[in-house]
Amino acid sequence: MKGTRPDGGDDARGRVLVVDDQPSFRRLLARVMSDDGFAVDEARDGREALDNARGGGYDLVLSDVSMPGIDGMGLLEALAREAPETVVVLITAYGSLPDAVEAMRLGAFDYLAKPLDDPEDLRLLAARAMAERRRRQGSPEGPVQAGSLIYEHPSMAAVAEAAVRVAATDATVLITGESGTGKELVARLLHERSPRASGAFVAVNCAALADGLLDSELFGHERGAFTGADRQRAGRFEAAHGGTLFLDEIGETPPALQSKLLRVLQERRFERVGGNRSVDVDVRIVTATHRDLAAEVRAGRFREDLYYRLAVVPLTLPPLRERGRDVVVLARHFAAALARKHHRAAPRLAADAEDALLGHDWPGNARELQNTIERAVILSRGEVLTRADLWLPGDPARGVSGGGESLPLNLKALERDAIQRALDQTEGNRRAAADLLGIGLRTLHYKLNEYDLR
Repeated sequence: MKGTRPDGGDDARGRVLVVDDQPSFRRLLARVMSDDGFAVDEARDGREALDNARGGGYDLVLSDVSMPGIDGMGLLEALAREAPETVVVLITAYGSLPDAVEAMRLGAFDYLAKPLDDPEDLRLLAARAMAERRRRQGSPEGPVQAGSLIYEHPSMAAVAEAAVRVAATDATVLITGESGTGKELVARLLHERSPRASGAFVAVNCAALADGLLDSELFGHERGAFTGADRQRAGRFEAAHGGTLFLDEIGETPPALQSKLLRVLQERRFERVGGNRSVDVDVRIVTATHRDLAAEVRAGRFREDLYYRLAVVPLTLPPLRERGRDVVVLARHFAAALARKHHRAAPRLAADAEDALLGHDWPGNARELQNTIERAVILSRGEVLTRADLWLPGDPARGVSGGGESLPLNLKALERDAIQRALDQTEGNRRAAADLLGIGLRTLHYKLNEYDLR
């Protein structure tokens, strides 16, 4: 039974066969897949599905387990013989673990719980299934996008899927990972896929504000609370009411503020600075840090009770150096986006540029990569970015443009560039930048004044 195909069927993301004897659920799955760019056909039972799918005509088969005649397990076994490159996902009744285990044993790629609570679960599963299809065909896997996250590597796929699953709840999430790995992008994905998506997403970098300012920034203040407080001001908690509050670098908060945050998490209320009237707030809290908070707890620098309140669902982002060819995927994405920003033609990456990207350690992760590509887009003279255009630290080709001319480099220029890159990678966090550079904080302050950096 032919289903609806998206416009431009030849350009569809792939061919999908949806198999279910319940017309309403079958059509729901078909609509989700079609809206996501797939060419979709439908089958009412396993026999019809097998007749359609012989010869490997489909990239992905979504099949219910319980059907008359040939059931989902029988269809799975038949397709394993007759169309081994086709990826099969079986649909089981919600919570039916034995069916799921048996399906995986027989060769199913994955399973989906029925009923479908969130269409995004199916979209992410389909993206992984298509990557598996390309692997079976011997073709390179293509990038997947969830919100603003772009990835190929399985470690990032696992993070994105977990984020989408927890987004539907109000659980607090602690996102950990090195600076520049995309922690705020994951926080935004949690917000965008949550029931609070129509509310505000409010982000605060706890490391960027002095202790006294952070208290007022988060909770607001009453008129006369301190010198210069000439009017009442609402804080970020109130601004995020009904939405999501993202507290980045939560590990930098002082002990007194940690106590206030704990109370908000427990009671969902607080007082503005200088006030005594409680303010009720309905907000989902997501936090992030580049520090090992468990180690900070053991060292007595972070409250243990607050840590457990924040880390109900912990998500850890892998560093870019552990994500394989994701560095090339992201570089291509950044090159296209930044070329539009600077009104340039979108460049492509030369083979030697890709090799250089893959060989670099990326201590600043995706943020460092974005800065590198932006500089290359601005300075390059052609439509191809070469290794020389990337100007990577320690690369013998660094400082040589595509035209063969040397960029003006000396030791002070290198030092200034290194400090600026460290500040960019740590979002202005001077202590973290000093740690990244391997120098003391006092030395960094001296260098900032010497080079007039802010």
